[in-house]
Amino acid sequence: MPSPYKMTVDLNVLDHLGINLYSNIAAVLTEAVANAWDADASVVDIRFNSDSSEIEIQDDGIGMSIADMNNKYLRVGYRRREDSSVGTLTAKDRPVMGRKGLGKLSLFSIAEIIEVHSAKSGTKHGLRMTVDGIRQSVKKHASLYVPDQLSTKEVKVSKGTLIRLKKIKKQRLGRSVDALRKRLARRFSVIGKSHGFQIKIDGEPVTVEDRGDLSVCQFVWHFGKKLPDGAKVSSIKEHQPLPQRMSSWDGDWSVSGWIGTSQLPKQLDNEDAGNLNSIVVFARGRLFHENILDKLNDGRLYTKYLTGQIEADFLDSDTEPDIATSDRQRVQEDDPRYVALLAFLKRQTTKIEKQWTEWRRKHEVQRAKETIPALDLWLKTLQSGFRDSAEELISKISALPIEREDDRRELYKHGIMAFERMKLRGSTEKLVASIDNLEKVLKLLADRDALEASMYRDIVKSRVDAIQQFQKLVDAEAKERVLQKYLFDHLWLLDPSWERATGSEIMETRLIEEGVIVAELSKKEKLGRVDIAYRTMAGKHIIVELKRADRQMKLLELQEQGQTYVDKVRKILLKQGEKTPNIEVIFVIGQPIAEEANNPERLKSSMAAVSPGSRIIHYDTLIKSAQESYADYLKRSKELDKLEQILEKLYE
Repeated sequence: MPSPYKMTVDLNVLDHLGINLYSNIAAVLTEAVANAWDADASVVDIRFNSDSSEIEIQDDGIGMSIADMNNKYLRVGYRRREDSSVGTLTAKDRPVMGRKGLGKLSLFSIAEIIEVHSAKSGTKHGLRMTVDGIRQSVKKHASLYVPDQLSTKEVKVSKGTLIRLKKIKKQRLGRSVDALRKRLARRFSVIGKSHGFQIKIDGEPVTVEDRGDLSVCQFVWHFGKKLPDGAKVSSIKEHQPLPQRMSSWDGDWSVSGWIGTSQLPKQLDNEDAGNLNSIVVFARGRLFHENILDKLNDGRLYTKYLTGQIEADFLDSDTEPDIATSDRQRVQEDDPRYVALLAFLKRQTTKIEKQWTEWRRKHEVQRAKETIPALDLWLKTLQSGFRDSAEELISKISALPIEREDDRRELYKHGIMAFERMKLRGSTEKLVASIDNLEKVLKLLADRDALEASMYRDIVKSRVDAIQQFQKLVDAEAKERVLQKYLFDHLWLLDPSWERATGSEIMETRLIEEGVIVAELSKKEKLGRVDIAYRTMAGKHIIVELKRADRQMKLLELQEQGQTYVDKVRKILLKQGEKTPNIEVIFVIGQPIAEEANNPERLKSSMAAVSPGSRIIHYDTLIKSAQESYADYLKRSKELDKLEQILEKLYE
């Protein structure tokens, strides 16, 4: 007895498989180019008319007969690799790229009208399909869609196939033709003379160089003995081979391609090509996975410098299940082949990270020493146990994305000072392991004690002197502006952990110079007296307002003034792109206000209303706290400073 059941496929499925499946033009054109490859084309030319309202994709392949058009191209889900009459290799012995038979539907995601012109064995023909026509067929519950036939005069090819896209959805076109060129270059590994296949855009060939990734690589690791096509040895400072076979896994699985690192992370931020901080995976010459780097789950610093291309044909084997998603941009991540590839790449990138650290230190340090000879002099003063770490410090500063060389030199200066401090307080395990007797260890530690004490003495003495000078200004009831400038330049008086911050000069200028304030400021804010001492501290924006020591202030007056400052700074920060600025106001006054004694809760809530963390500090309290903090340091430094003790004995 025959089954009473049957499965049908509604034309409405075309909405999901084509019209709404692909979101960008590069992915769509990838499908059309793959079809040209499978048709044994030597050239596929993509042409845009002047206003990009039409796109033509023309190849010089074998073309299609009417029977081919109906049985293969118009047949949704046609699987060429499973068609025994055709096979998995083309007449030119190319491995067939197409697999699911859905790619041609992608054209509907960027165009309302599609014409297909084709010629084979001297016979040409063509058809026209429209999104509207398909949807009308869906509404009528038709079992099939019948495209319009083009007249022979309308067909514009005598060889191969021409696809003409009309009524383009321009929101999906992307940035520019140049951007498309770069993105297509990163979607195919079979472009170039060696593969006998060329992609053109408006007549200009898409090249390996258009990918933009290999050209910014400083170091390259290649799977196999040879450097990748397009590699310029002059720009690649170091390169090393990696194994191709995934020997720890069953099956004849191997990879080719390369992984590289740029000198600076910003070199991988390509507006046209997209994010080059990625490793693309190809199978059978076309993109199979857009970025497998994300799947390595490696958060170490070196990953910010990585780019690359991996060819892994075993992911798209004819004899294994298809693991690509419908849009062929991702894969089924639980498949053993994909799991094996991830594990293999994790092992290789671990090797890369270690080698990258060594190479980068070598080249960045050498470049820095040639540019700034003083760095070489400093390194020569260090004992060998410290030199590797010092070179690593220089290499990291050298790699930072800093445009002004003066800023980088300043960073070297502070980096050296910080290194000397950390050298004194750091672990000695590495040093002890490199020294062959105890006498040398004790001598080293003695030298460290003396230098540490000397550094404490110099730093603390200058700060104690600054505290005393500040107290003189307060006692003399100096003008607010004088006090403000002094505290502005010695912000550690408010908190010993605060050093003078950098990077806020533009903000300070906008706050001080009248007429530069952003338009969103109110008239009251623009006309107000701007005497803000502003600094950025660890992500926090500090506003310091000082009053003369003899001036009696009222809480409401402070609250209103503080709120004006907060509003002003917030508007400028929002204008600069900081969405949730953390602003704190500190009032430094001499005379206590009434609420401090009789209503401390009101004082607390009023300050919180200005901004979280805002507070009032008295000059006397500030000076006393600073003296207590640094008096202990000064006492300790004098006790430890061997050099100072020796100098004192000279006068006994």
